Amino acid sequence: MAKTDLASGPRPGRDSTGRRPWVYWTLAALVLLAGFADLARGGETLAPILLVIGYCVLVPLAILR
Repeated sequence: MAKTDLASGPRPGRDSTGRRPWVYWTLAALVLLAGFADLARGGETLAPILLVIGYCVLVPLAILR
């Protein structure tokens, strides 16, 4: 009988305790912070773009990774 992917053990670079998920969360936090900082400053163009990228792209990407 052939082994399945689950039986063969974890693949390198795909575990949830590694460094990679923290990179996505850190990047998302920095983009969101920059968006809110620009919004507090009165930004009308850059702030919404950064917030949409942060919430709609980077946070879901960090959750899925």
